[in-house]
Amino acid sequence: AILDLACGWGRHAIPLAQRGYRVTGQDLSQFHLDLAREAADAAGVSLSLVHGDMREVPFEAKFDAVINIFSAFGYLENDAEDAKVLQQIEKALQPGGKFFIDLGNREYVVRNYASLDWQQLEDGTMVLFERQMDLLASRNHVSITLIEPDGRRRETGHVFRFYTLTELVKMLAEAGLAFQRVWGDFDGSGYGLDSRRMIVLAQKA
Repeated sequence: AILDLACGWGRHAIPLAQRGYRVTGQDLSQFHLDLAREAADAAGVSLSLVHGDMREVPFEAKFDAVINIFSAFGYLENDAEDAKVLQQIEKALQPGGKFFIDLGNREYVVRNYASLDWQQLEDGTMVLFERQMDLLASRNHVSITLIEPDGRRRETGHVFRFYTLTELVKMLAEAGLAFQRVWGDFDGSGYGLDSRRMIVLAQKA
């Protein structure tokens, strides 16, 4: 039994279900959950989907594993709110259950920081990124401008907390989750200053 916390449209939940796991997906966006339901039906698999904030996981000692993949942790108001998420994960896990979290590597981001960046989408939309890193708070402030092919503009943004490995391991321990190991990418490579990802495995006692 696996909980995909912040499951989005089921990018990871559906392949896991196809491999025989019993998967529950939880997300704050009902829109994404509806997409996940449609995609699961199209793939011929069953998902249990829950609409809710990751600070309130409505399960206790239910799952063998919880996953949180592709930088879905760190968008809350402060460290204390992020800590609530880890406490909920510990609550939802069975004894000995595993927690697998994938985050961007702060060390890589700081060493290769780009305050301005852009990319072009397949439909011709230009996406402009303006970033400002608050090093005291370790929070990355990102403003995003989308310019569509017809010239229309939309603006959005977010603030994201980058945790170091040291900080994350400490928070996990405080939530009752013991650090097991860390990787630098999904190819199983070691973690270092030039790793793009920080992928951590922890276990409930």
